[in-house]
Amino acid sequence: MPGKPKRPSSGKTQPPRKPRPTPRQSQKKPWYNADLVEIKLTDIANGGYALGLHNKRPVFVAYSIPGETVEARITRRDEKVSFAEGVRLIAASGDRIAPQCQHFGPGRCRNCQWQHIKYPAQLLLKHDILADQLGRVGKFPDSVLAPVLKRTLPAAQLWGYQHQMTLERSPNGGLGFMRTDGQGIEPLVMCHILHPDLQALYETLDIDFPEMRRITLQRGSDGATMLLLEMTTENVPELAADFATSINVLLPDNEPANLIGDTAVHYEVGDRVFRVTAGSFFRANVPQISTLVGEILKLLPLTDKAKVLDLYAGVGVFSAFLAARVSLVTLIESYPPAVSDADVNLAAFENVDVVEGTVEEVLGSLMETNEKYDAAIADAPSSGMSKEALQALIELAPRHILYISSNPAALARDCQNLTKAGYQFRHIQPIDFAPQTYYVETIALMEKT
Repeated sequence: MPGKPKRPSSGKTQPPRKPRPTPRQSQKKPWYNADLVEIKLTDIANGGYALGLHNKRPVFVAYSIPGETVEARITRRDEKVSFAEGVRLIAASGDRIAPQCQHFGPGRCRNCQWQHIKYPAQLLLKHDILADQLGRVGKFPDSVLAPVLKRTLPAAQLWGYQHQMTLERSPNGGLGFMRTDGQGIEPLVMCHILHPDLQALYETLDIDFPEMRRITLQRGSDGATMLLLEMTTENVPELAADFATSINVLLPDNEPANLIGDTAVHYEVGDRVFRVTAGSFFRANVPQISTLVGEILKLLPLTDKAKVLDLYAGVGVFSAFLAARVSLVTLIESYPPAVSDADVNLAAFENVDVVEGTVEEVLGSLMETNEKYDAAIADAPSSGMSKEALQALIELAPRHILYISSNPAALARDCQNLTKAGYQFRHIQPIDFAPQTYYVETIALMEKT
């Protein structure tokens, strides 16, 4: 079949003609322009991002500060918001400082988000994040929050405060932290928020097993150190250590097994010492726990005849300080090693009942026997309380609920449900356990009206 006749050559090389885009082709072009955009940042968001608008669309920019103007490149678009990376700082905040850590920045370690911000400004921003989440997620108006939401209590130590830290094992061996994009491991050289003794311990490590997922470094208040190896199989490695550090493994079923040395570390809070077996939860900023306990005792109305629930109680820290002030504390914890620790840590008290089980199960049993409590402390997981646990607590109807949370969004959601059941805020106290990050612990005291 003959083709179309060729056009006569002009003797010059012609550039290829670009096809005219059809409407369908035009719709397939990238959703963002690769050129840089200028964004004025006005607010702070949960997650540590500064927030601004571009073409009336919210844009979250990491490693920036409200009040700054940046040139940024859009990197991701969700249904309603966009994310961007700062490329050039046009107008800097007076709160901006140089970060200390070589691992800090886009695409690097995700443990710290705010090393570029002066500490007093970090405290204000954490307060703002909490207020924002209580307002947007919990639907609490300013008229409710303003009288009860207090300033963030500062940490005593800004660096070297972590008495425990978990390092991930990369697929090709080596230890480090998850990168900000979640797509790899940032090899650790120096961590400035890690206790210096644990940094020194890390530098001596020569441990690597293909079955090891991660390793946790821990330091007790007495200076004793421990390594906790989290395994993907039940094969327990054989180790010989020539340094004075205990080594334990955590098997896939979350059961600890001892390899070398002690099975627990010991932490001092106030005038008490707590045994914490490998795998049991304990806050990493140990010195700040005394601040938390002090606020709990100050805020929670207690009499010597009061009966108190201690939910998600771990190794019994709160129960130990409550027991001397009330008639009965019922401690509820589901992790068996932590329950064993609580038995040891609270052995001096005859008015503490240590109960092993989930909050949902145990509260259900208490309802069946028509138990009555004056107050409850809920040291909730970061995801918040389950619907079943919260409903059971509501049905038990203690007059005061003191909710402790590291997640402002989960706190706002659960407190909203408590207000629907007749509870009202009496005090909201943020406490900083993690300088150089956006994380904030919050105590919310609610009273049944």
